[in-house]
Amino acid sequence: MPYTGRIAPTPTGRLHLGHARTFATAWRRARAAGGRLIFRTEDIDFHRCRPAFATAAMADLRALGLDWDEGPDVGGPHAPYDQHRRTALFLKTWAALRDAGAIYPCRRSRKDLANATVAPHADDDAEPLYPPAWRPDAGFGRDFVEPGDWNWRFRVPDGERLVFDDALAGPQAFTAGSDFGDFAVWRRDGIPAYELAVVADDIAMGITEVVRGRDLLLSTARQLLVYRALGAPSPAWAHAPLVCDEQGRRLAKRTAGLSIRELLDRGFSAEAILDGPVGPLIAT
Repeated sequence: MPYTGRIAPTPTGRLHLGHARTFATAWRRARAAGGRLIFRTEDIDFHRCRPAFATAAMADLRALGLDWDEGPDVGGPHAPYDQHRRTALFLKTWAALRDAGAIYPCRRSRKDLANATVAPHADDDAEPLYPPAWRPDAGFGRDFVEPGDWNWRFRVPDGERLVFDDALAGPQAFTAGSDFGDFAVWRRDGIPAYELAVVADDIAMGITEVVRGRDLLLSTARQLLVYRALGAPSPAWAHAPLVCDEQGRRLAKRTAGLSIRELLDRGFSAEAILDGPVGPLIAT
């Protein structure tokens, strides 16, 4: 298939340096391949996302010299490009996973999971593993005609090793049931979870390579299972390095002075923002 990439910001704030550099990587890989690039706004969580931030992200990226072939301000065959307008697609994907017996409804809350005692690798930042004892019997939920006010989780194949080659991060391997447990695909407030929405959109838009940050490597292992359950081929993967300071600490979205608009207003060039050393960019 012809190369098709995407830039997919979540508009919860102003575009950050780390995101801009990842999007620049996506742009460069698409242009080097002679392919197409889609701009998609991942605004499915209406509690946190704001249209003004989506508009600002497009303006900031264009100010850095980045462009795209399809998107809210360009049009194209995949319109609409805002996730909140694609609910019908997500419900269809949920139904396909239900019919495949890959997902099940549950009443467990985030608080319940936070109080669980099992965490992968004892990592304080990792999501606790969903205890297998909480799983319902196989087939539970297949008679649901809609998600309802339930959380829905993907039943992972415990012990299966998920491997993939990453164009930027190298060979990767994760073990289901150890590195991650049964993960959310639908929330009880009617919002599809990231792992469902992004896969549904990438399939529908014909994405052939996903370029994103290395903080999402584990998500790729989960999403490989979703692709398989849907009977769809997975794209290629390219996870870009995260932006860190001179001490190797990851720069968070909340780090002062690192929004693209602030950097541009302070006189930094697009070249300095996208390719220069991080030190001079950090606000004092």
